[in-house]
Amino acid sequence: MIRAVVVDIEGTISPTSAVREDLYGYTRRRLPRWLADRRDDAAAEVIAQTRELAGRPGAGVGEVAEILCGWLNSDVKAAPLKTAQGLICAEGFREGALFGEFFPDAPAALRAWHAAGFALYVYSSGSVRNQRDWFAHARGGELASLIGGWFDLANAGAKREPESYRAIAAAIDVPAAQILFLSDHPDELDAAVAAGWQVVGVTRTGEPNVARPPHRWLSDLGELDPAAG
Repeated sequence: MIRAVVVDIEGTISPTSAVREDLYGYTRRRLPRWLADRRDDAAAEVIAQTRELAGRPGAGVGEVAEILCGWLNSDVKAAPLKTAQGLICAEGFREGALFGEFFPDAPAALRAWHAAGFALYVYSSGSVRNQRDWFAHARGGELASLIGGWFDLANAGAKREPESYRAIAAAIDVPAAQILFLSDHPDELDAAVAAGWQVVGVTRTGEPNVARPPHRWLSDLGELDPAAG
C-alpha cells in the first residue's frame, strides 16, 4: 500500500527547458554581482564550499564566479551552486520575474493525489528554497500547500545513491515499500529501488532522458493511481 509519493521536478513534472533557461539564465546573469555584494554574509558559505569542491582554496570571488558558472553551464549538481541559485532566484520569484512552470497534467495529478490522502514530497537537485518558490509561484496557482516536505542534495544526498532514499524514508517516517518515487531518470529509479521504494518512470516528449527497463513508464500523470502501486 502506497502512503507517500515523492516527485522529481526537472523532466518529470516540469519541463527541463523551463528550469535551465529560466532559472539557470537568471542565476547566470546575477551570480558574479551577488557573490561580490554578499561575500561577507549570504555568499560566504557558497564561496568556501566552492573553493573546497574545486580544489582551489585561494580562489578569489571572480574566480569562484567562473567556477560556479562553469558548473551551471555543464549542469553539475554541486551543492554550493544550488544554494546560490536558490538565494538568487528567490528575488526573481518575489518580483514576478520567475514562475514555476509545470507540464499540463502535473498540477491536476498532484491535487488529486493530495485529496486522496497521499502524502506528497519533492526530491530534486535544486535547493529546497528553489523548490518551495517553484511551487509557491507556480503559473496558474500555487502548489506549495500540497507538499509535506522538501529534499535536496544538502539534506538528503545525491539522487543516484540508495542511501539518499533511505535517509528520506527515515525523515518522513514511512516504510520504504510504501513510498512511490516518480522520476524521468533511470539511474535515480534504480537507486530508489535499491533502497526498497516503489518507482514509476515518467517519459516526456522532447525531454533528454530515455525510458529504460525494467521500470514501468508513463507519459501522463493522469494515468497513475498511486493506490494501485
